[in-house]
Amino acid sequence: MHTLRLALTDPRFDACAVTGALAVQPGAREALDKAAAAPDDGAGPYADRLAAAVEAAGTAVQRPELGTLVAAVPATAADRDAAVAAVAAVDDEAVRLRTAVKSRDGFFTTFLISPYSRYIARWCARRGLTPNQVTTASLVTALIAAGCAATGDRWGYVAAGVLLLFSFVLDCTDGQLARYSLQYSTMGAWLDATFDRAKEYAFYAGLALGAARHGDDVWALALGAMILMTCRHVVDFSFNEANHDATANTSPTAALSDRLDSVGWTVWVRRMIILPIGERWAMIAVLTAVTTPRIVFYALLVGCAFGALYTTAGRVLRSLTRKATRTDRAAQALYDLTDSGPLAELPRRLLGARRPAASSVWIAAFAAVALIGFALSRPFGDPTLIAAAVLYAVAAGEAVSRPLKGALDWLIPPLFRAAEYVTILVLAAKADVPGALPAAFGLIAAVAYHHYDTVYRIRGGTGAPPHWLVRTIGGHEGRVLLATVLAALLATRASDFPVALTAMAVAVALVVLVESIRFWVSSGAPAVHDEGEPA
Repeated sequence: MHTLRLALTDPRFDACAVTGALAVQPGAREALDKAAAAPDDGAGPYADRLAAAVEAAGTAVQRPELGTLVAAVPATAADRDAAVAAVAAVDDEAVRLRTAVKSRDGFFTTFLISPYSRYIARWCARRGLTPNQVTTASLVTALIAAGCAATGDRWGYVAAGVLLLFSFVLDCTDGQLARYSLQYSTMGAWLDATFDRAKEYAFYAGLALGAARHGDDVWALALGAMILMTCRHVVDFSFNEANHDATANTSPTAALSDRLDSVGWTVWVRRMIILPIGERWAMIAVLTAVTTPRIVFYALLVGCAFGALYTTAGRVLRSLTRKATRTDRAAQALYDLTDSGPLAELPRRLLGARRPAASSVWIAAFAAVALIGFALSRPFGDPTLIAAAVLYAVAAGEAVSRPLKGALDWLIPPLFRAAEYVTILVLAAKADVPGALPAAFGLIAAVAYHHYDTVYRIRGGTGAPPHWLVRTIGGHEGRVLLATVLAALLATRASDFPVALTAMAVAVALVVLVESIRFWVSSGAPAVHDEGEPA
């Protein structure tokens, strides 16, 4: 029975099949109808012939690896006896526990969490708990941990570290519970897609508040850690979207990576050094308990910066050495990930395709570096920064004015994220007034949520958020320009700048959250998305 459930009830795929059984979602019903209506004179189980016809018509059919599970359609009595014996030899419960754990995960999660969290998942399943309830419990636990860290006392830091680790155990358990009991839902997808970031960013804020109680202002470090982590994830998302359906997708660098993966110990080293979520949360929890928030953020920034440089360098090498043709779908996904608003749309409409595609990423890089350089070099409220923001908007629009099919065009979305986030951080820091950096933290958190929401919609196959949403919140270039205008207007009243940033944060958060919730609870939302972060 678990064989059929595992194979046929995964809503991520329009069509699923094992020997003797086929299941389709609404998206594949038309292909199934055509296959059933076609003349049939083949041999073998009818379901297998239908699956082959559906696949031949262009609809992908997912055929999961069954491992020790058995799926067979016996043709003779001897075959039936052999199949029955094979089924009887399977320890169904052991298989369910084993398949509840992701096959590819980090060292800390694989060896220090999953060996027992799978049993917590089974305990939850036997008591009727749902993955969504466990996900919510993980969030609540992390928020309590953030509250303990915000006390600024040693007992609070120790409690925060312990609770953060427990929150991560629950974070692993919810996915394992979903796989163990095969419970997938649209709400679960939305919760899982957003709560990890909410937990991590809330904990950063808690550490910053705790440090402030003892006169140590680490809000800039907290904001820097959030920016670095978000930009790193955007690199992962953009690269994957640019290359997941590329043709002739070959690279000497990829071949070297495959050879390294064949050497067992290198797999774990390469997974650990990029500081995936398990290792990252473990490091944060331990350092929170035994050191200070400043040390936690220093370690986080160094570790994440190394991981980001390592993964980005490897992907740049792959992109430069592979010979691949990217599809229109990939180019559209990259454009959606740029989060370009009304100002950036103008060059795209006016300039068309009058330049080589290879120049796109260099224009974006120049625009981002120039904007950040101006922000760093000019005093708070300097009107020339408005001109720099206008030029950034024009250059950003020029960079995306043609299909993003260049070898390195997947770098454009993270470049825009870095330009927007770092500019807001610099403006808040140079305002040098109480509340500016926390307000900037809230604004970037709201914008980052929108960017993660965009990623998970694209991953689920439903496309980017509606363009009216991007236009309403201004696009990345519009928000940058508004922030610089507000800084110029409030140059002589810098104490009002935190209020302006807070107003921006509330406006963005309200619009984005309302639309996001509407989408993720609608019938059009994808049932699940790929679990876990790519790095």
